[in-house]
Amino acid sequence: MDNVAFIIVISLIFTPVLGAIALLFLPAENKSLLRWFTLAVTLLVLLPTLYIALPGTNSLSFQTDTANVQDVIQVAWIPSFDIQFFLGIDGISFPLLLLTALIAFLAMGASWTIDKHVKSYSVLYLLLLAGMMGVFMSLDFFLFYIFWEVMLLPMYFLIGVWGGPRKEYAAIKFFLYTLFGSVLMLIALLMLYFNSDLRQLSAPQLAAAHVAAWDEAGERLSPEAFKTKIDASEYPVHTFNILALQQLGQHSEVFDQALLWGKSIQWWAFLLLFIGFAIKVPSVPLHTWLPDAHVEAPTPISMILAGVLLKMGGYGIVRICYPICPDAGYDLVWVVCSVGVISMVYGAFAALAQKDFKRMVAYSSVSHMGYVVLGLGVWSATAGNVFDPISWSMGVKGALFQMIGHGISSAGMFFMVGVIYDRVHHRDLNQFGGLYGKMPVYTAMAMLLFFAGLGLPGLCGFIGEAFVVLSVWKLSGTLAVISAAVVILTAAYILWAIQRVYLGPEYKGPHPEALTEITWRETLIALPLCVLAVVLGVFPSLMFRYMDKTVDQQVADLTEWTEQVKLPQLRAQQAEADQDVAANQP
Repeated sequence: MDNVAFIIVISLIFTPVLGAIALLFLPAENKSLLRWFTLAVTLLVLLPTLYIALPGTNSLSFQTDTANVQDVIQVAWIPSFDIQFFLGIDGISFPLLLLTALIAFLAMGASWTIDKHVKSYSVLYLLLLAGMMGVFMSLDFFLFYIFWEVMLLPMYFLIGVWGGPRKEYAAIKFFLYTLFGSVLMLIALLMLYFNSDLRQLSAPQLAAAHVAAWDEAGERLSPEAFKTKIDASEYPVHTFNILALQQLGQHSEVFDQALLWGKSIQWWAFLLLFIGFAIKVPSVPLHTWLPDAHVEAPTPISMILAGVLLKMGGYGIVRICYPICPDAGYDLVWVVCSVGVISMVYGAFAALAQKDFKRMVAYSSVSHMGYVVLGLGVWSATAGNVFDPISWSMGVKGALFQMIGHGISSAGMFFMVGVIYDRVHHRDLNQFGGLYGKMPVYTAMAMLLFFAGLGLPGLCGFIGEAFVVLSVWKLSGTLAVISAAVVILTAAYILWAIQRVYLGPEYKGPHPEALTEITWRETLIALPLCVLAVVLGVFPSLMFRYMDKTVDQQVADLTEWTEQVKLPQLRAQQAEADQDVAANQP
């Protein structure tokens, strides 16, 4: 990587950090300066991300014809434990980086209504942005965990200080749930680290995983030289390298030792990691922090929470759980898929029961993110399906596209709810009505975003849901039918909300005189989301082009593992069971 590319990639994380430090020296009383400066910093994160996304026009462009990790930055950080500042971008992480940079920029534009402690708000906001970008770029598990935790405190204060009447309760609940998931993740991290052994990998596997080591002179060792060095060690050579852990999980038996109740290390690690990530998704029954956090959080933080933070749970599942712990993923396929379907159904019914506009949108996120868990959990490459990876690939790509589509539509829906709340200071669905006559431009934009959340064909919410439903058919027709039927429930609560708020009778709530048309600032925030909702719905290949190679390669690797490793195990177990039956017969 050349120096320009290094600076641009590293800036995606450190520009917000430097911006937060610079804010400390700006006068707290000049709120306008603080807002514009913070918006400029988020723009400096968005522009390089868009630059990387441009197809083949520069040396830093994302290469869509390869599944390999690109724009790798690898620097020794804590050499004694082989902890590295290891960053990279591939087809799984890059679409989410784009989404994060865009939503952060638009949400900062929505932060103009924040008038209390603007300086502190801006500092915390930029630190949150740095943490989010770091999570999606980290390829060292320890570094990933650090960035995961970095997000916790800023979000806690952004809800607890600038939130609604029950902000302290919502912030503490968010903190405790997330911290609980982080503890489980840390236990799994240590389990995998202390059972890893790089000696089990060949030199080509070490090279593919970007395993790096340096000699006393600071020169990087070649994979062959490093392999020779570690083979001479009488002790296991542990690693936090996520790519190396994936190689170990699929090409060695280091995580297969029995731990508790006959279950392997990777089985328990998968379970702990899945619970930690499911809290962030959030999945039923670990979802209860989300409605409270959304209802009490200010509008821009709700946009960040729904648009980006929930996606980190899905990202962790596809990046860490399945590639590192494939045996557990295979065994727990019904658990994961059932959690996804239950979340879809429960979230939809809960949204139907809500009277608070924002709480309804929050429960819709629980339902929509259930599609993500279901799509990631589909393990359709089995002997019964002749190891056909097509459905599985469709499920993973559908889940990733659902994360992008939901990030756009949910951020837009929360913003549209916030626009009304800023005017009338309530969210009671039963007191709304007739907003179309008072705010026609706002209503048109809001309806478009709500229809995108509904999953209307031609909008961004449809493609991901359709792919997930199709992908699960080979695994279970019952689950496919249930997940398809959730669309009816989604249409019910979305259309009912639209009817009550925009198309119903006259407005019955307080402050009717405040129902004025959407402002230019609000229009500039909503318009990009509306445009993207249509563009990605009509041209989904604009996003799939980034995902295709990486997802196909990961699915192919896990399909090969299923055929070459899991199938012989299953046959051996069946043969042993048949022998036991034969031995017990008279």
